[in-house]
Amino acid sequence: MASSPSLGASDEKDSIEKRSYEVVLDADEALLKQLGYKQELRRTFTPLELFGVGFGIIGVVPSVASILVYAIPNGGPSAMIWGWAVCTVGLMAISAAIAELGSAMPTSGGLYYWTYSFSSPQYKTILAWMVGYSNTIGNLAAVASVEWGFSLQLMATITIATHGAFIPTRGQIYGVYVAALLVHGTICSVGAVKYIARVQSLITTLNVVLALVVIIALPAATPQKFKNTAAYAFGGFENFSGWPDGFAFLLSFLAPLWAVGAFDSSTHLSEEAKNANVAVPWALMSMTSVACALGWGVVVSIVFNMGTDLEAILASDIGQPMAAILFNSFGREGTLAVWIVVVLLQFAMGVDMLIVCSRQNYAFSRDGALPLSRVIRRVNPTSGTPVYAVWFAVFVSALLGLLSFAGPAAIGAIFSLVVVGQFTAYSIPICARFLGKNSFKPGPFTLGRAGAPIGFGAVVFMSFTSVVFLFPATPGPSSATMNYTVAVWGGTLALAAIYFYLPKYGGRNWFTGPISNVTEMGCPARRIDKTRDLE
Repeated sequence: MASSPSLGASDEKDSIEKRSYEVVLDADEALLKQLGYKQELRRTFTPLELFGVGFGIIGVVPSVASILVYAIPNGGPSAMIWGWAVCTVGLMAISAAIAELGSAMPTSGGLYYWTYSFSSPQYKTILAWMVGYSNTIGNLAAVASVEWGFSLQLMATITIATHGAFIPTRGQIYGVYVAALLVHGTICSVGAVKYIARVQSLITTLNVVLALVVIIALPAATPQKFKNTAAYAFGGFENFSGWPDGFAFLLSFLAPLWAVGAFDSSTHLSEEAKNANVAVPWALMSMTSVACALGWGVVVSIVFNMGTDLEAILASDIGQPMAAILFNSFGREGTLAVWIVVVLLQFAMGVDMLIVCSRQNYAFSRDGALPLSRVIRRVNPTSGTPVYAVWFAVFVSALLGLLSFAGPAAIGAIFSLVVVGQFTAYSIPICARFLGKNSFKPGPFTLGRAGAPIGFGAVVFMSFTSVVFLFPATPGPSSATMNYTVAVWGGTLALAAIYFYLPKYGGRNWFTGPISNVTEMGCPARRIDKTRDLE
């Protein structure tokens, strides 16, 4: 008898929680309807899980491992430490500006949707078009760079395990790269998103633990001969690039900006997030601040415990500078134990990044902008996922991977392509929010009067660094050492512009910006306009 009231109270509590959950989902659906779209994707991500996806894409240690090869030659220890510190200021400003927009208008379209909504009428269509394409190529390059990093890390594992007997060829690395894309494409196509959402807490925990291992255990395990002084760590500058020291220091910014710059990952999952206008900015600001702090700690630990023979680290047969540093400190068995976790988290990063990329592809094609949009925008009714958008991303990423056969410098361009493509796409809606003729109405997260100076600082920082990353890694480049970012990013935007202005068939003849797919009383879909007049 005594158990009955307890059971009744439990049932009542469950009922209240269920009603609260339904109220949140109804509010999300209503807000999305105000923005011009009906709910098609399943809202499975809680705020913590949304944070987990973004933080999982950042990865901290796996990302540092992927990008370290581009940081060490451009200034060495002091550039790694102070470059990360400088970039943290810029990254937090960008994150805050994007978070404010994401709170006001939480839709998977994100950047190009905001651009259209905030820009002046005479420019909004072409600006939204170009932002969408820059964001698309940036996200596709992000998938490619994560998968390439995974392929190199997996091969490094085999090299360590075989005592250096196995040295992979470029073709073998590309084969692993394509295989990883296919596996990730399958995972993202079979309705596994709700399960992926549930494991984000585990992935986040593993990423934090791995970062703490590097911060705490690496100094404890490093032999004295590889330990560096504070004077060398904070003041030593080693430049192997051939550029002047000042410019080499700027090139070192690629490491933190690629590692932490996944700002729009949360925004592209807005339509799958619960309480999106609160969850999106919270996840974005939280993941950026935590990643910047942990990442700086990881970099400082590496610099203090990597020794001074940086050329030997870069030339190691292991093929990964981070793995070579760990090998010097932990030995073979210890390095394998740590490195396997790095590889697994990089694999998970690939899944998360492909999900985010496919959602942006889906949203952009939903408004008819991509070639084959009628196919790409289809949502599988069984899995509730945009399957064709997933495989579109897999296919284009596989093509980007072919740059590896042109040499290390060519494939390295996909890392700078991520930053340049995304920073271009971030800058325009932030500018439009302040310069366009619009009545911006903030969401729950707002910067208030600080919004304008923060946004201005963010845009200046992104514009400056984007120009820097268009330069080659060394002066006087050949076809093998040129920076292909210019060709891929510039070529994509040039083709997008041609596609837009093409007589009769070009986008200007039919693309009218975001298109509402909400139909009421038999009315057809309509062009979204004056979105900020919505209450």
